[in-house]
Amino acid sequence: MTWSEVPAPAPAELGARDWLRAARRAVPMAVLVAGGLALTLALRPVERAVHGARRPWTPHVTRAVCRGALRLMGLGREVAGKPSRDAAAWVSNHVSWLDIFALNANGCVTFLSKAEVARWPGIGLLARATGTLFVTRDPRRAAQDVAAVRDRIALGQTLVFFPEGTSTDGAQVLAFKPTLFAPFAGQALTVQPVTLRYEVPGGASDRVYGWWGDMAFGPHLLRTLALKRHGRVTTIFHPAVAMQDSPDRKTVARALEAQVRAGLAPSGEERVKL
Repeated sequence: MTWSEVPAPAPAELGARDWLRAARRAVPMAVLVAGGLALTLALRPVERAVHGARRPWTPHVTRAVCRGALRLMGLGREVAGKPSRDAAAWVSNHVSWLDIFALNANGCVTFLSKAEVARWPGIGLLARATGTLFVTRDPRRAAQDVAAVRDRIALGQTLVFFPEGTSTDGAQVLAFKPTLFAPFAGQALTVQPVTLRYEVPGGASDRVYGWWGDMAFGPHLLRTLALKRHGRVTTIFHPAVAMQDSPDRKTVARALEAQVRAGLAPSGEERVKL
């Protein structure tokens, strides 16, 4: 059975204590995110005037906000391996909206996203403010999308994207889409595969953090905040892969997918609790 054949759970009925627990987490998280957004918007004009298209200041704000949000929510964070200093991109499995916090918490990075996200209420504003690069994935604009990605790499930004093209229940990794590797294959740069592995609290469904199918964002967010206890997310950084050694994007996609998938299996890797 694949993740897509697993029916999404019905929204849980929450009691008074669940609502109180969710509010106790949501309010400080909202204040933190709003404060970080305000600081980013205030810094960005000065940052642009001094550094142009480069963003050496504001990504540190995003990283601090994401680390704080995970702490306020109660989701533990561990890291195995180390981020590569010179990787042009991280490619990761995609489990839920929590991935954005988990990956941002580990470095000053720039997300690569489909263009429609820019128009989403709330999320679109945050994405635009934090420098997300939006691509159309329209074959007629493929050359422009590739050029935009390479421009960001030339600025020294580390891009992050989800080659599965959708989020899952977290139990497995879907096939990576080779077209997303067009800007990287055959280039003199490296890409680092990253596995996000969520471990659930005792008594919870093993898919409690997964957000997939037709699940609405609001109910999933509320159900996550209302959990009595949270587990943890382990971010596993695999060795970076040299793109010039794999000029074919299908070969690149398969190799990176295999490494990310291998990270889902529990192993004896050394993990650092944060």
